[in-house]
Amino acid sequence: MALGFIRRRLPKWQNVLLTLASAGLMILAFPDFGIWWLAWFALVPLLWAIERQSTSIAACFFLGWIWGTTFFMGTCWWLTYAPIHYAAFPAWLAYLLILIACIGAGVFPAIFGGLLSILIHRFGSWALLAAPFVWVATEFARYWCTGNDWNALAYSQDSLWILPARLGGALLVSFEVAVWSAFFYYAVWKWKSVGRGKVMIAGVAIMGPLIWYMVSIPSDGNGAKTGQVVAVQPNVPMSGLDQTKWTQLRQRQIEMAETELRKLSENRKPTTVVLPESPMNFMYKDDPEFQRFIGDFARRNNVSVLFNSAEPDKGTTKYFNSAVMVGPDGKEVAEYDKIYLLPFGEAVPPPLDGIMPGFVGNFAYGRNYDLLPVGDAKAGVMICFESHFGQLSRRYVQNGADVIIEMTNDGYLGPTPVLRQHLANAVFRAVETNRPVLRVTNVGITAYITESGAVLDATQPYQEDTRVWSVSKSDGAQTFYVKYGDWFAWLCVAVTLVMVGMSLRRRSVPPAIVGNDQGGDEVAEARA
Repeated sequence: MALGFIRRRLPKWQNVLLTLASAGLMILAFPDFGIWWLAWFALVPLLWAIERQSTSIAACFFLGWIWGTTFFMGTCWWLTYAPIHYAAFPAWLAYLLILIACIGAGVFPAIFGGLLSILIHRFGSWALLAAPFVWVATEFARYWCTGNDWNALAYSQDSLWILPARLGGALLVSFEVAVWSAFFYYAVWKWKSVGRGKVMIAGVAIMGPLIWYMVSIPSDGNGAKTGQVVAVQPNVPMSGLDQTKWTQLRQRQIEMAETELRKLSENRKPTTVVLPESPMNFMYKDDPEFQRFIGDFARRNNVSVLFNSAEPDKGTTKYFNSAVMVGPDGKEVAEYDKIYLLPFGEAVPPPLDGIMPGFVGNFAYGRNYDLLPVGDAKAGVMICFESHFGQLSRRYVQNGADVIIEMTNDGYLGPTPVLRQHLANAVFRAVETNRPVLRVTNVGITAYITESGAVLDATQPYQEDTRVWSVSKSDGAQTFYVKYGDWFAWLCVAVTLVMVGMSLRRRSVPPAIVGNDQGGDEVAEARA
């Protein structure tokens, strides 16, 4: 009896294989594989598996959980690099811990599976067209519950089909990706059973985003150049730094910048040298010697310098993870204190704060969206993990930013797919805000990202390099996303809740029209 109860709530092995195939295709769509077009069809096997198993909510929940755990493990395994290489964790333990985290993240695709099962049971095959709304709702839920939606479907498309992000952010592109799978499954598997007319109606769901894409292609900014940025990629190692090596590497960054400055004309535009986030741990306010060092460099070369620094939070014993700018006179001009800290890395969220330490530190949260001068333009700064947050870059643009500067260091995670995945975040921030992103990194990938998402002048990872870019003022225009934020994600949440509410309030349709592979005599008991 008990075994039968459990068996009816577990997915069938054929549907598990379909789910694993779906997750595998989606993994191939993300870096380092980067076969981005596979994402358009990757959800088809999952949709098929859920429909075949739709008479059991629990089984569909487990199918989604299997998909999510497999996908996140296949795209985020690089999280094991730091504990293995820098904390001496046994490999088995590092992978076990990451697996547990992936199981947790997999709950959100599991919720997708369970909700879609409910909708299919109520609306039949029509519910497949609701799948993109439900998917975006669960991705949005993951963002709000965990603080990030790393590798949302959209980020597989950072080289193409992303301009609709100006309208509704990255999650509108996730919707596009899910729509392709839903339409393909609907058209191929349901053509005869639901009729040609309904399939054509489903096709309209595809055309909307594509029409928007075709009419919204902008020209990248070509205004008068008001300043220049010298970006330094120093390739500072993550370990083995003593005081002698630290001093040598600090001097090496200055030498790299001065080499580029000598190539520029004497009548150059106002120039800012940007040093990336790195493990060198500058402490500008607490270190008079470093103040003299960086001030002398700025005065000697008549440049501003932007660098990462740990700055004290007045009234507390904590420090901010900050971006500090020193002007051509050698004095501090501006400071931005990082607002979005990496959970359990840079800060421990309450109520665990004070109980357990952060892996990197326990920084104070910044509070102000400060803009920094770059020539006559204004820049907002994203420090590493912050490039993941569209609400930060849109807030900068609302406040008048002409350009976004990202300072980051992915060196702790090694030569892994994280380098390319992190770059994809910055691409979306540029497109969403219609502002260029100047990405300056320690080990790569340093690049200039245009307003339309083109990645230009990219460096090779794990080597010293420099880049020089011009900066211009924007026309001040704001995209729909900048003005209204995640309106589309909230719309998907509303649509999902309304449809689920309708499903729960009204009598379900007979399972015979759903197209599942579970017998009708088992339905009532299986959904109990």
